[in-house]
Amino acid sequence: MTPRVTIKTIAQAAGVSPSTVSNAYNKPDQLSAAVRERILAKAQELGYSGPDASARALRSGKAGAVGVLFTDKLAYAFSDPYAVGFLAGLAEVAEEFATSLLLVPLSSTDIQGGTNAVQQASMDAAAIFCVAPGHPALDVLKNRGIPVVSTDMGDHPTDSWVAIDESASGAALGEHLARLGHRDLVVLVDNTEAAGSRPVELLLDEVGYADCELRIQGLRKAMPDARIRIVSGGHNAFDSGLAAAGWVLDSQDRPTAIVGLSDVQALGAMEAMRIRGLVPGRDLAVTGFDDIPAAGTAGLTTVRQPIKDKGRAVGRLLLDPSQTQRQLTMPTELVVRASSGPAPRN
Repeated sequence: MTPRVTIKTIAQAAGVSPSTVSNAYNKPDQLSAAVRERILAKAQELGYSGPDASARALRSGKAGAVGVLFTDKLAYAFSDPYAVGFLAGLAEVAEEFATSLLLVPLSSTDIQGGTNAVQQASMDAAAIFCVAPGHPALDVLKNRGIPVVSTDMGDHPTDSWVAIDESASGAALGEHLARLGHRDLVVLVDNTEAAGSRPVELLLDEVGYADCELRIQGLRKAMPDARIRIVSGGHNAFDSGLAAAGWVLDSQDRPTAIVGLSDVQALGAMEAMRIRGLVPGRDLAVTGFDDIPAAGTAGLTTVRQPIKDKGRAVGRLLLDPSQTQRQLTMPTELVVRASSGPAPRN
């Protein structure tokens, strides 16, 4: 059997101490370039791939990873434009600090499984992204002493978060629709069902996500005399907006405006209108939230939020010890495009 090559083996072969070999991998700035290159060359010659990552983590007490918790399937992180933009910003900062990202999807049906995953995950800190308040996994993080930064505003002075003023953003959208004469709205929200599921009408306390609830509260505040109904056709996806809006448009009680609480749902609603020969901005107003790239192309009125910057800011709070401000409110802007026009006259 071939003897196992270790740091001591490399040290003996290179004529240096084991600590010098360790520094060649972990603290290269403490060695001259010539010495480090000699050590690495000898290691390659002997077939040594480097220190064991698990052992190094045990010694340092650091996993070298930030967990990203979100309530959806893993594919959501790679398919949803908002999630992609947020993760891109977070990844930029993580790379700067030589830290990995660990994606931890929390199933909406298997709560215990998600909680166990968080209990076992090897991470130094966690970004809380689209997780409903009160999820048991959040208690696990607290009990483990893992620092967290949320994308929802917290109500405790010691909470760390990077968020937008959801209520004020919803109110700005409501004021815009009210000026256009709209008094009958349907709001599209996501739920835990598959995309494009049978649409259901919900009460506000059945929505389950803090950001969506606050946006609806803002709408109601700006439009106290309007009728506002809440409908969901599944989790946050184009097909959910398509299904929910189609159900609304085919009813006899059609609103004058449809508000998607994400752009992808609003874009689905615009497609449902197109299928039925209706024109957004003329026959009904359609608005969204986020201002993803596809929103501009489609002419969608929406609330713009700095998606990538939010990811960067979360990363800074998690990894940069110089960041002393622990609660950041990011700016938003109402972007008016062709999809929102005056309420049709009966």
